[in-house]
Amino acid sequence: MSVQPRATLDDVARLAGVSSKTVSRVYAHRDLVSPDTVERVLSAAKRLRFRPNPLARTLRRGGATHTFGFVMGDLGNPFYYKVAAGIEEELSRNGYALVVATTDDTPEGEELVADTLLAQRIGALLLVPVSADQSYLEGERQLGTPVIAIDRPARNLLADSIVLANHHGAFDATSRLLARGHRRIAYVCNPATVYTQTERVRGYRDAMAAHGIRDTSALESLVDDRSVRAEHVVGALLDRPDPPTAIVTGNNRMTIGALRAFRARPQRDEPALIGFDDFDTADVLGVTVVTYDPVELGRIAAKLAVERVGEPTGFTRQLELPTWIVERGTGERPPATDQRGVTR
Repeated sequence: MSVQPRATLDDVARLAGVSSKTVSRVYAHRDLVSPDTVERVLSAAKRLRFRPNPLARTLRRGGATHTFGFVMGDLGNPFYYKVAAGIEEELSRNGYALVVATTDDTPEGEELVADTLLAQRIGALLLVPVSADQSYLEGERQLGTPVIAIDRPARNLLADSIVLANHHGAFDATSRLLARGHRRIAYVCNPATVYTQTERVRGYRDAMAAHGIRDTSALESLVDDRSVRAEHVVGALLDRPDPPTAIVTGNNRMTIGALRAFRARPQRDEPALIGFDDFDTADVLGVTVVTYDPVELGRIAAKLAVERVGEPTGFTRQLELPTWIVERGTGERPPATDQRGVTR
């Protein structure tokens, strides 16, 4: 099967019997062309199945397109595609399109993908920062491309941001477990090298310290869940001589790993569990979570981007989206006790 070449603007001009500049003017400023000429040009374009290229026209003028870019992490994480849904919803309401690219949560992937999108003259860049330094975007920002950081603030870059109330969420979860009588409360997640985990670990530690437990190092398990399976991390805690009576997990992958570790040890008393991030089957499984609205997170980020296009030199804004606890059962378990009523 042969493939026909696409018709060009010059092809349309020849068929319509006009100049290429006239064809261009029909698509850019139709009101300046006579109705008869407009009809001839559009009829020729239809016969040739010609589609104008607004991106090329914009780039010739040295401007930006009406397409925004969103640089996110692992496409398999529901958090990211829900944020993307919120961004797209807000942008479409304002006449913008969205292109999404993934970094696989690696610093080198972030810069590569961001540079690729910026080369297409996107109107704004929204990204979930992974790298420890976003200064490579400063030159583009100075040229007028808005940069919006989502979930984590940008580093070494003046950029608007919208993040979660991470400290509050972890502090609230830990405080609820302490109020139920738990003292051996473990915190399990990735190493505190990115903003989200730094804030969540800090919230956990602050809540423990408020109850007189200042050294939590033996209760913390900060392990990269891409190198070690989450259920193995939690399983190692459960197999200790003095296992935790409650666990706070710092993301949905660790929460699911904890549930798998519980199932592998059905003879044990299951610890109480509160996980950061909701997930699709958490309600069915009865998992108590720290939750938030990821779609709203995306909407707010897109709104910041649209507003920044209209006001590129205003003060940067740092916004925080609230979190709250949804009680479903696992987080409401009291500590296990022996026959004398002493907490094990």
